[in-house]
Amino acid sequence: MPFTSLVKPRLAEVITSRGLQNARRGMHDLGRRARGARHEVHYFHDASDPYCALTAQVLPAFEARYDIVLRPHLISGPPVEAVPDPKAHRENAYKDATRLAQKLNLDAPKADGVTSEINARLVAHLGEPDFAQHLKAISAAQWAGRDLPVGSESDPTAAIRAGDQALRVKGHYLGGTFYYGGEWYWGVDRLHYLEDRLQSAGLGKGPFLTPTPEPVFGSQAASKTVEFFFSFRSPYSYLAFDRVQHLAEQCNAELILRPVLPMLMRGLPVPKAKSRYILQDCTREARRLGIPFGLICDPLGSGVERGYALFDYAEAEGRMAAFCSAFMRSVWSEGVDAASDKGLSHIVKAAGLNWTTARDELKSQTWRRRVEQNQNRLQDLGLWGVPSFHVEGQSIWGQDRLWAVADLLRR
Repeated sequence: MPFTSLVKPRLAEVITSRGLQNARRGMHDLGRRARGARHEVHYFHDASDPYCALTAQVLPAFEARYDIVLRPHLISGPPVEAVPDPKAHRENAYKDATRLAQKLNLDAPKADGVTSEINARLVAHLGEPDFAQHLKAISAAQWAGRDLPVGSESDPTAAIRAGDQALRVKGHYLGGTFYYGGEWYWGVDRLHYLEDRLQSAGLGKGPFLTPTPEPVFGSQAASKTVEFFFSFRSPYSYLAFDRVQHLAEQCNAELILRPVLPMLMRGLPVPKAKSRYILQDCTREARRLGIPFGLICDPLGSGVERGYALFDYAEAEGRMAAFCSAFMRSVWSEGVDAASDKGLSHIVKAAGLNWTTARDELKSQTWRRRVEQNQNRLQDLGLWGVPSFHVEGQSIWGQDRLWAVADLLRR
């Protein structure tokens, strides 16, 4: 086994450990106390982002509940390299934010006002102590298609430039994000993690403003199917894989597995800030879900290709799902090097397959056609990332949207 395959999993284990997380938090708090500063939470608002329509609704209550200083920033939107297909990203965000709003009893975005006018209104209140209240009112009017509240306007150019710079320096790329003490929390989906941290620090208490929706099982879906798009290199796919299998079983639905190539192997960019956030977010999501995670051996490249070459064999043996599950569990939580014969044989055996037979299949290229068809299907559905699902004519993106899959199956 190459030296890097031995070292990198242990390094990843340290990076994702609670010990290092606690140490980093301690250092940030030590620096804050040394400066004599209050607890600061930075919030980055993109007036064109449907998800920000949701965060704007809870921001005043969040600020009132916790003993913090809220530092709002206006930004221009994600960089081009972070959004491979801006049009599809926009359409998906609008649909998803609408679905999430209904689930969390928030007002869903129904219309989109002129962003330049919105920012001109917002920047006039940016330094005021009641900015969150102004943001909520202005955003509500914007996304409902109503006239904006009467108020002054200012040129937002300098403020947006400063917000974009602050976002880059602190290490993120999206709006609707909160930054506190070295860690990021994206949107209302992850606000409960920030609330938990603030409550643990004695800065406030009460039920979380946006609790995490959970899937509700049912048995009404005997004739329904779930298309599941995933890749071996996606940690979010790993977090979703066994859970969506369980969901389909509980709902008596057919699960169609559609593996695709990782984004980097499809020529799609993945900025470093995005990679860092994904690792941080997957770590805390895995802990919440009780899924082993952190001893990682990245299968990008030959590891993925060798695994995909065994699809036909695993499927012929009726072990396709077992093989995919074993592969992702091995590389994301056990540090197994899928690019080596030793590592891949471990995965094959864990899936209940025969390594001698599997080894003869490693030169197969038939998987490429399967994957290409799945990628075309994914693109036709207006998506590009994984894990994604298609059920009842609707496309859903994200391991944290299994509740939406369950709702459609039960409908």
